Amino acid sequence: MSNDMPNDPFNALKGGAPDPRAEAKKRAMLAGMAAFEACQKKVETAPKGNIWGQRLSSIITSLKGKSIMDMRIPIGTVAIALVVLPLGYQLYSSTSMTPAQSVAERQELAEPVVAPAPIAPAPIAPAPIAIEAPEAAAKETIAVAPPPPPRPATTPAPAPEPIPQAEVNNLAGQAADEAQVAAEPAQQAPMADMATPPQVLRPAPMAAPSVMNRVAPQGVMLPETMAIQRPQPDGDQFTSFDEQRLKVVASDPVSTFSLDVDTASYSYARRLLEEGYLPAPDSVRIEELINYFPYDYPAAQSAEVPFQPTMAVYPTPWNPKTQLLQIGIKGYVPVAGEDKPSNLVFLIDTSGSMDAPDKLPLLKRAFSLLVDQLSGNDTVSIVAYAGSAGVVLEPTVATKKAEILAALDQLSAGGSTAGSEGIELAYKLAEQAKVVGGTNRVILATDGDFNVGIDDPAKLKDFIKAKRDSGVTLSVLGFGQGNLDDATMQALAQNGNGNASYISSFREAQKVLVEEMGGTLHMIAKDVKIQVEFNPALVSEYRLIGYEARALNREDFNNDKVDAGDVGAGTTVTAIYEITPAGSGAELVDPLRYGQTANEPTAAGDEIAFLRMRYKLPDSDVSQLIEQAVTPSVVYDNISEVSDDMRFAAAVAAFGQKIKDSNYGGSMTWAEIEALARSGRGADENGYRSEFIQLVKAAASLKPDTASAN
Repeated sequence: MSNDMPNDPFNALKGGAPDPRAEAKKRAMLAGMAAFEACQKKVETAPKGNIWGQRLSSIITSLKGKSIMDMRIPIGTVAIALVVLPLGYQLYSSTSMTPAQSVAERQELAEPVVAPAPIAPAPIAPAPIAIEAPEAAAKETIAVAPPPPPRPATTPAPAPEPIPQAEVNNLAGQAADEAQVAAEPAQQAPMADMATPPQVLRPAPMAAPSVMNRVAPQGVMLPETMAIQRPQPDGDQFTSFDEQRLKVVASDPVSTFSLDVDTASYSYARRLLEEGYLPAPDSVRIEELINYFPYDYPAAQSAEVPFQPTMAVYPTPWNPKTQLLQIGIKGYVPVAGEDKPSNLVFLIDTSGSMDAPDKLPLLKRAFSLLVDQLSGNDTVSIVAYAGSAGVVLEPTVATKKAEILAALDQLSAGGSTAGSEGIELAYKLAEQAKVVGGTNRVILATDGDFNVGIDDPAKLKDFIKAKRDSGVTLSVLGFGQGNLDDATMQALAQNGNGNASYISSFREAQKVLVEEMGGTLHMIAKDVKIQVEFNPALVSEYRLIGYEARALNREDFNNDKVDAGDVGAGTTVTAIYEITPAGSGAELVDPLRYGQTANEPTAAGDEIAFLRMRYKLPDSDVSQLIEQAVTPSVVYDNISEVSDDMRFAAAVAAFGQKIKDSNYGGSMTWAEIEALARSGRGADENGYRSEFIQLVKAAASLKPDTASAN
């Protein structure tokens, strides 16, 4: 189309732009000045404390003419209010707790926050989330919460820097999630109304910083109610016991106890520490912590005398005025190639509570490891109780591994306890395939459900004891947590002449069922008892560390009818006494005013103590005796002079005492315990000692040293 059309209005512009008309110029100038003055007035008199309705209307009317980018924070703020306020009110109304501070008290403690008056009075309101709008939105302060009553005007603080919208949204989401998590348990069962049996409580784990313990961005106030943390209840059950007490040699010179080769306590404590929890004091049995680790003590030379005691006396690392008497034994190690037959019955819990990755699935893998270690001399049977009760596998030679593994694989967890004849079926199969001169053992694997067919615990123990006397023993493997009945587990294993282990991981299954298979399955001595008599001329006081559940009366030592611990092939066992040398000044008990002086010379001369051990060979009911004196030849003036094994065992003893708040030995710091453990780490082929050092660090973060520790 041609541009030369007549009457084309653009033709007038070809010669340049016309001069502006005076009237239009004047109107434009006046409009610009008016707009400038209005803007200046708005900045100088920003809204301060307008009522709630006016604040909302100011937001709405300001939507006109503003871009989406300008309105991000006002819109985001409203979204936060819609999410956080209902959850905060629900949390408050459903939780039984003491009244919060009044609004006025909170305002006195907090930074001044300008906020509008509330629509309706509320008895208690969560702390507001105040978010500053960016400069582009005229720096309006938007309060998202039922605000406090108006206060006298104060000089406003300098406006904080704007908060990125992504950070605001992230904080709002985290706050909403934590409020929901906190509200759910409160709705289910308020703490004041709980009518459940007593449970062991453990503190909350060390977790990544949450929205409540992180430093909030400038200008953001987080709700106070979300900071409440409660201990988490734990359904695991442990036998309550008192710590070994200090004994005075002058009046009580003899200590008697049964050996303990169980390791469940250490495995359980390790799992909790790795998950960020402190174990309950009653779950910590110090002798099981010490005996978890293998030690390179000299082994006995023959199966007829299966023990060779190793002893040392050295300075106590947590008390320079006392000494430690350490007694270590290592069970006889069968000659390579010696293959005693085994008749094993797996009694497996398949109740609904076993339906967890660390329970039945881990159990199947653990037993698969054990089956791989068996030979043609061995037989395996499987009995399940609860969810899928009955005989799963009749006695089968261990070389038919595919058949055994297939039977294991078909097990599934589900349903409630069936009250079946599980325990009786297991022992029936064990007697059916019983081998002479070998191992006949039922291995019970459970997470704590002991409804195996005999409901009365006393009758169950008597039944297991009777079967033990007939030659069939019982070991117990515990799995999972939350339902673990450790007390029953320990009682059944002790009455069954077996051991109790806690399988917390596949690696632990390898240790118990592969590396220590001989000690787990093949008994070299039963009813092993130890008795130590201290010389009052050289020792004024003593204390056995651990073995609280294994204490025996003095007269039980020579009574062959009294049951005691059993030791497997190649197993190492350690006992540690803390002793107070006579005249050291470290005595905690004052001497008697009337009576024999404790440090009078005796016929024992320079003997510090005298050790006696009693044991029965697996096929005998008559005990044998081992005796050995503790002489100055085994005394060391410096702990650095003893073996790595002894220093490491002392570090574990110190760790156990500190983690369970012992009345003794708590003066060592975590750093000192770690240093002592490192000095005794040695070769550490399997890495168990290095793992322990990491546990010391975990415990230090969960239970820091107190100011009184030295």
